[in-house]
Amino acid sequence: MILTKRKMRTGPMEMNGERKETRKGSINTFVPLIDQMKAQIASKDPWFSLEFFPPKTMEGANDLFQRMKVLAQGQPLFCDVTWHPSNHPGDVEKPTSSMCVASTMLNYLNINTMIHMTCTHQPKMKIKEHLITAKKEGIRNILALRGDFLPGEDWDPKDNNLSYAKDFVKFIREEHDNHFVIAVAGYPVGHPECPSYRKDLRHLKEKVDAGADFVISQLFFDAKTFIDFVDDCRKIGITCPIIPGILPIQSYDSLRHISKLAKLEVPKNIGDTINPIKGNDEAIRKFGIFQAVEMCKVLLNSGKAPGLHFYTLNRDYATNCILKKLGLFAVDIQRPLPWKLSANYARIDEEIRPIFWNMRPQSYICRTSDWDKFPNGRWGNSSLASFGKLTDYYMFYLNQPRKAELLKMWGTHLEKEEDVWKVFQLYITGEENENGIKISMIPWNDDVLSTETSLITNELSYLNSQGVLTINSQPAINGLSSSDPVFGWGYPNGYVYQKAYLEFFVAKEKADILKDILPKYPQVNYHIVSSKGDINDSNCDETQPIAVTWGVFPGQEIIQPTVVDPVAFNIWKQEAFDLWKTNWGNLYQPDSESRKIINYFHEHYLLVNLVDNEFQKPTCLWDIMADMLSEEKRR
Repeated sequence: MILTKRKMRTGPMEMNGERKETRKGSINTFVPLIDQMKAQIASKDPWFSLEFFPPKTMEGANDLFQRMKVLAQGQPLFCDVTWHPSNHPGDVEKPTSSMCVASTMLNYLNINTMIHMTCTHQPKMKIKEHLITAKKEGIRNILALRGDFLPGEDWDPKDNNLSYAKDFVKFIREEHDNHFVIAVAGYPVGHPECPSYRKDLRHLKEKVDAGADFVISQLFFDAKTFIDFVDDCRKIGITCPIIPGILPIQSYDSLRHISKLAKLEVPKNIGDTINPIKGNDEAIRKFGIFQAVEMCKVLLNSGKAPGLHFYTLNRDYATNCILKKLGLFAVDIQRPLPWKLSANYARIDEEIRPIFWNMRPQSYICRTSDWDKFPNGRWGNSSLASFGKLTDYYMFYLNQPRKAELLKMWGTHLEKEEDVWKVFQLYITGEENENGIKISMIPWNDDVLSTETSLITNELSYLNSQGVLTINSQPAINGLSSSDPVFGWGYPNGYVYQKAYLEFFVAKEKADILKDILPKYPQVNYHIVSSKGDINDSNCDETQPIAVTWGVFPGQEIIQPTVVDPVAFNIWKQEAFDLWKTNWGNLYQPDSESRKIINYFHEHYLLVNLVDNEFQKPTCLWDIMADMLSEEKRR
């Protein structure tokens, strides 16, 4: 077998799995993990998956999510989060809990997620609560484990009648039928507490027979160990997928610790290699990458390993290197929609979002997390929708850089309005500020600027330098190929369209001039609002949304994934204004000049959005802005 780059998935996955959940014509399809796995096996397309553990601190959670983002770019089939009873993983509100990390991975990083669960240390009622919480959060995959007994523990596993992992698997099936895909652990050299390797194999078969869908192996250091293990499993009738667990050797101390924890002996050839260099972490890391790559090649070429599961130890460098050397790190997948789809199965019908949250997708997911139905085909009357609040969501604090980093980006001391204008302008241009730091974010944007923004960078840069503080925009597009590398999305052989859109904060004086100019451009729809709501001007219908992005594809209905919705705008505008104070102003002392300046923007600037409905011609929005600025200078 020759290792090549993984195949790109350019549309909904097609397979004959019994538990496939889909909708005719849907651009988004939920396919259970085990069915995805079987499809990859059938196509002989190897995959990888990743394991992480919950951090102990908020700072650790922030670092972990950044590493997850890096590795997620390679399209893992799934990622899992280990189970730590000591930090109450059923508590979704605690940012460092297992359940909370898993929910974030699934719902906000858009990664197909598995969570570990154990059946020891807790009553059956508490286990039921954990399963219900996982289901509520959208988690569909569980690694069912017995769990290790703690030193000196007097807990009797018979207290909840779940003495072993096989009992736990059976319990999950009894409680939730096939809602969850269930994985179990396998031990290539036998469980350390089991009297014999053969007996442990029989225990593994009992777990699979109880309802487990696939097996993930404990770590090992020799490919032959896993190959023999798979052969032995097949001989006794274990037919489900068996995935090898790979631990890249990253340091001498971590190798010793993990080996002791797993009660595994490090092979003599590996020990002989690393002992002379045990004080050189860089040399050990390079050897670990080499050793893992060579072992993984043997595993994949043997046909016994359909994929690879990496124990990352919450680090990204070694695993990233290994995946790229194996050709498994795949990027540049065609976008199903202009915005990132959620991996949560509950959102499979979602095809439309208001454009206002385009640069704050995590905020939008949070505010709609309690919806039991998502729009597809068209956006209805959003006055009937209940947009949740952000104040109770921890991720918006974890995703933020530390206060000192933000001050270096946005300014430790602001003296005038123009200082804030400069921050917006440098964010658009990507240039460094006076501290020699690139402004990588502003409060209204969760992510990096999209590639299409580069086409209008000069126009946006000039506007921001003049006090027109842009927070969202898109250029007009008329019938580009759906495979276009910048604007393309959706099914192959289609065409995509979008209207020019511009959203910005501007001083009331400029907004007054703008209102005088806009009647000259009847093809432009607009909203102009203040933070207090005393100013609310618009030429739009009070409830009718305006499609600003749409696509036409062979054999499909027209899909319109982003809209300007007047009702939703009133929800968004409050969030947009609040970000001045909560995410920027709060960096400074209450009575400081910097805080006063930021508060001034909140109180005296207006929020404006403009839609140029004439998408077939060069947009008139730049002319409107030029007229506004020219008139301001004349007055």
